[in-house]
Amino acid sequence: MNTSLLTNVKNEFVSKFQRAPVMVFSPGRINIIGEHTDYNDGFVFPAAVDKGIIAAINKSDSDSCTAYATDKEETFMFSLKNIGPLSQGSWQNYLLGVVAEIQKIGKSVGNFNIVFGGNIPVGSGMSSSAALENSVVLGLNEVFKLGLSKHEMILISQQAEHNHVGVKCGIMDQYASMFGIENKALLLDCRTITSDSFEIDFQHHEFALINTNVKHSLSDSAYNDRRSVCESVAKMLNIPALRDATELELASIKDKISPENYQKVRYVIQENERAISASKAMQQGDLEALGKLLYASHEGLQNQYKVSCDELDFLVGQAKLNEHVLGARMMGGGFGGCTINLVAKDGAENFKAQASKAYKAQFNRACSIYDVKLSQGTHLIN
Repeated sequence: MNTSLLTNVKNEFVSKFQRAPVMVFSPGRINIIGEHTDYNDGFVFPAAVDKGIIAAINKSDSDSCTAYATDKEETFMFSLKNIGPLSQGSWQNYLLGVVAEIQKIGKSVGNFNIVFGGNIPVGSGMSSSAALENSVVLGLNEVFKLGLSKHEMILISQQAEHNHVGVKCGIMDQYASMFGIENKALLLDCRTITSDSFEIDFQHHEFALINTNVKHSLSDSAYNDRRSVCESVAKMLNIPALRDATELELASIKDKISPENYQKVRYVIQENERAISASKAMQQGDLEALGKLLYASHEGLQNQYKVSCDELDFLVGQAKLNEHVLGARMMGGGFGGCTINLVAKDGAENFKAQASKAYKAQFNRACSIYDVKLSQGTHLIN
């Protein structure tokens, strides 16, 4: 957790509202493997990280609510009556969505003030949105004694994104942010919303994230489009979700769907299997097998699910050229953001320098490199 960010957020709150706040840290997340499987009731392999959102929150004596985003230096005042989404892309929608979803389940929230800031790079695919949603719902739960469980909180955060942001996301981001365990990754079953934790100690290897620093505008619409394809094919197969499908069953309806949609669904089925295989490889300490699964995941995302982009493909290509890297893939919804790379510690600096130089030469744009530690999930800061 960033202590200077913590101090800044707390001081801003006290300065603006003249009272001590409840403080919350909510982390972003990485996902080792299992991309676009969460909204298909499948398996994913995320972990919370030490970059996140810090929020200061408490009751307000006024007849309205005030939110201040320190990163944007923007203030937003609103009433708790008739809450609805603002224009698309507004950060306010994440906040308003959480409040509206709490109201929908019959819980009473009074007027409040909130100040928040974060150090999750925007557009990195590390889910700053889920971190913000979780920080708001946990803070409101504490301030107004709502009695919500953490499972109830993540469903509120997810519905906020569905109904106020317009992204029909699965549960992975909210779950990983809320339930993260320090130094562990979670093999999450998105149907039962339960997970098994895996100690992450690769000894001589580590994960490095490389951010393309691009976010192509197709991302949200393409995300919803692919979810729609998955749901329609599941209905054709007469199953609850693609988690229940096999490639053999999919082949039986191949002539009833387009070749493009056939490959998208085939990717989901294969990626679900890769997530389970990755957990076994980690249990056995077989990092070479894990690396091969990462590369296979990216190939599927690039050529079957078609959510990659030139910048992501280039960085994965650079990873393949470097002997110190066991595996790499794009991470997140797609069309930009980060690659996640499994790299030998003694060759990490060489790889980062080589990839950065090549990327700048290719795109005339700098990439950003992050080292992250695996963190505890959303929690109150004493």
